Order: sequence, then C-alpha cells, then structure tokens
Amino acid sequence: MDSFRFPRSSVHSFQAILKRIPLFMKNYLFLLLSVFMLFSCNEQHTEERSGFSPSYFDYTGRDDQATGGIKMIPIETSKGTFNVWTKRVGNNPSIKVLLLHGGPGGTHEFFECFDGYFPQEGIEYVYYDQLDSYYSDKSGDTSLWTTEHFVEEVEQVRKALGMNSSNFYLLGQSWGGILAMEYALKYQDNIKGLIISNMMASAPKYEAYAKEVLGPKLPDGVFNEIMAMEEAGDFENPRYGELLFEHYYTRHILRKPLDEWPESITRAFNHLNPDIYIYMQGYSEFGITGNATLRGWDVSNRLIEIRVPTLVIGGKYDTMDPEYLQWMSTEVQNGRSITTNGSHLSQYDDPETYFAGLIGFIRDVHSQSF
Repeated sequence: MDSFRFPRSSVHSFQAILKRIPLFMKNYLFLLLSVFMLFSCNEQHTEERSGFSPSYFDYTGRDDQATGGIKMIPIETSKGTFNVWTKRVGNNPSIKVLLLHGGPGGTHEFFECFDGYFPQEGIEYVYYDQLDSYYSDKSGDTSLWTTEHFVEEVEQVRKALGMNSSNFYLLGQSWGGILAMEYALKYQDNIKGLIISNMMASAPKYEAYAKEVLGPKLPDGVFNEIMAMEEAGDFENPRYGELLFEHYYTRHILRKPLDEWPESITRAFNHLNPDIYIYMQGYSEFGITGNATLRGWDVSNRLIEIRVPTLVIGGKYDTMDPEYLQWMSTEVQNGRSITTNGSHLSQYDDPETYFAGLIGFIRDVHSQSF
C-alpha cells in the first residue's frame, strides 16, 4: 500500500490529491462527502423555508433564560401598574407569533398543542395571559375590562417583547380574534401578519348563527330546555352546564367525547375567570346576555381597512359560521382563509389542516410570496 501525504504546495488540485488515494478510500471519502452534502442541503433548505437555525433553543444571554422563557411584563393602566404573564418558546428574530387566547378570561393553555408544531418549523411564539386571566395579575376592576384597554395592553406587550413590523405575527382565537382585529384596526403598521382564528367580525351575526342554525340542530328537546333556563335566568342550574358540555361543546367547541378532551383544555376551562367572562360575554353560548360589554360589537364594515396579510381560520363545525369567516378573508385587502374539518378549537380536533394552513401562511408572508 502506498504511503499517503498531503502535498506541501497549496496549488495542487483536489483531483491531484485523489489520484494518490487508494480506491476503497476514495469510495469511503465519497460516501462521507455525500452524507455531509445531504445534511448541509437539508439544513439550508430548512433555514430557507422557515428561518430555522441551530440557535432556536439557545436562550444564552437572554433576560428570560433563568425562567425558561417566562417574563412578567408590567402594564401601565389608568388604575395603576399590573403584571401580565408571558412565556417565549424559541429564538427567531424574523418570525415571532404572539398568541391571544379566548374567553374573555381564558388562558394561554388553549394553545399548548402549538408545542407540537411550531418548534420544528423554527417559529418563535409567545404564550400570554391577559390581565385578570389565571397566570397574570388580578385587577378585579371592571373599568379595565374593555376592548380599548386590552388593545393597549397588547401594544405594551409587543414593545416589551421587541416585536415589530419586520417580525410580528398576531394570532387571536375566539375573543382573542376580536382583540386581534381591534388591535389591527389601530396598530396594523406594527404587524407583519395577522391571523384571525375562529371569530366572526360581528357579535350579532355570531348570535344569530348560534340561535338560528346550530341550536335547532341539537337533539330533540335539548335546545328548548337550554332556552327555557336562559329565559328564566337559571344559569347556575347544574343541568344548564351539563347540557352545554354534553351536547353543544362536544359538537361545536371540541369534537371529542368529554373524557377524551386533552388535559390542557380541561385545565384551561378550570382556570377560566368567570367574572370577566360574564362581564364581557355574558352567561350564554347562544348570545351575549344582559349588559355584557361585547353586546352589539361589529367591525364587519371596517375589515376593508386591514391591509396587512391576513389569514382567517374557521371550522366546518365551528360555533362561528364558516361561510362568514371565508367572506371576511375577501373583505380585508390581502386575505386568505382555511376551513378545517374541526370545530371552535380546530387546533385540537383537526390539527393537520389547522397547522398546515397556519404554517403555510407564515412561510409565505416570511418569504414575501403571499
């Protein structure tokens, strides 16, 4: 076997070196080179596709490293300063998604399944509990329970997290969708992409769809019994909740038997703040009751003002009219819609469609191909 030494002169070509390598070593080196090129190409493709980089899970030097991404953000209000809970997952300077939960009074826990889909795409995302929600401060002050307050709260959170028009994607679901629309109508210059998930632009239209379309489709007698208790104001009756969960929620909130609901969802319902929910939404799932502050809310005629890339997500079995949601995507200036085969929490009962559409939207906006 010939001895092998690299030539001293750097002008020798790689081909000249190869001529001095035995055949079996050439094959081995070729195999190693092929594997290296394959992984390099795959890594480059991943970075080009979603902005992913090896530093995605590196929190070194970040001010939230010691807390695992959790940061309590001070919010200035007319009634003093309160702290709201946030938790960042991943690092991506060019893609940052802020998640606005439903309710009002819900929690970030409705989004916990995002852990199974966003990290491998290199998407940085932030869980966030709004003021008076479970993990944030409790003001107990009803004067702060307005869309105007929460819009300004989101703006303060955005600034604290370093999000701007070059990287800021805002996703709101249900009540969070109302908040996302209201924020966009005031601060869309700060947004790169807007996602309205499972929320219509009109509370009266939502009420009509629930009462006139979904309610009458419930099993015989169920809707009439629910309506009778609502008319009597008997919302504290355990039977009222039983009927809603057994017959309405399992059809239109999350299409699974209750004993198969993910733990994060049951935990989120257990943590929901009923005071703020009732104050803003009311007791009923079939309309906004009493003097709840969201009564009559409607921005359908203002959707045309939204010019940022917008994705509207609905479900075939949603509490929100899927045809209306598709219409919303045509009213904004630069919209797209997807309809899942799921319900109000489509991220859990049809995650394949939900996340394929959501991630595709973010990729397209990121690559300027939307």
